Amino acid sequence: MLPLIDADYGGPAGACYRAAMAIAFSAATLRLLDGRNYAVLATVNPDGSPQTSAMWVGRDGEDLLFSTVQGRVKHRNMLRDPRVSVTVLDSSDPENYVELRGRVSMTPDIGRRVDTQLSWKYDGKDPGEDRPGAVRVVVRMVVEKATGYAA
Repeated sequence: MLPLIDADYGGPAGACYRAAMAIAFSAATLRLLDGRNYAVLATVNPDGSPQTSAMWVGRDGEDLLFSTVQGRVKHRNMLRDPRVSVTVLDSSDPENYVELRGRVSMTPDIGRRVDTQLSWKYDGKDPGEDRPGAVRVVVRMVVEKATGYAA
């Protein structure tokens, strides 16, 4: 039997670990994801209102990856409801975009590996220090639907 609370992440046990079917990305979507294009993550607040965060993204095959710190609003929202939307905008043509919808799971970002990879992709250098005591997590999104001009 699963515990009711996941001790590592503070939310309902297994809440962020639902199985889903991933889709294959189009060539246009891969160009956006692999380029230095910013993304906007949308999560749902406890009261049902939307919460958005601009962020860096990478990928592992057909999964989207990003990094965040435990306790941030987006982290708490994803623990409670793993359904998210990520929109990636082409930095040279913002009308070229893809919106990806799916579910996330979270694991520790050991050694800030993903955070560092994304920092090198977007900034060309190591990331700045997190606040003392911050715990980084890798967010892995299984994409279930893609829409938009680059879908």
